[in-house]
Amino acid sequence: MEIILKQDVADLGFKDDIVTVKNGYGRNYLIPHGFAALATVSAKKVLAETLKQRAYKEANIIKEANKTAEALKALELKITAKVGEGNKLFGSVGNSNLAEALVEGGHEIDKKFISIAGGLVKRLGKYDAKVRLHRDVIVDLPFEVIAENK
Repeated sequence: MEIILKQDVADLGFKDDIVTVKNGYGRNYLIPHGFAALATVSAKKVLAETLKQRAYKEANIIKEANKTAEALKALELKITAKVGEGNKLFGSVGNSNLAEALVEGGHEIDKKFISIAGGLVKRLGKYDAKVRLHRDVIVDLPFEVIAENK
């Protein structure tokens, strides 16, 4: 079944992509939840026209995303956390903690666009995360987890 995505769907595609999925997944999940629409001939024509009009606007969006990417590369993020024995954290540091640190640094980025290599961080040290600012602009963001002063 061919469908047109109405919004980004993790592990499937981005908004306005035409993808092929199994009939049950499209009919029972994607379409009823408003994530997609059937890719009929007329829907494909409308999509093509919309994409043409959006192409030049997209260039400006990519330009802004690249500016933000350069600013993020210049940031030196340090996240403080409570520590127990052997540099193990009480709890963990995740993408929401990283999003909060970015807000403090002056960049408001939604936590769903941040992914930490290896998932949650449970020890002190330096780590890397990927921040997706646009489908074509993904930034590697190094950060460090340090001990909180008692």
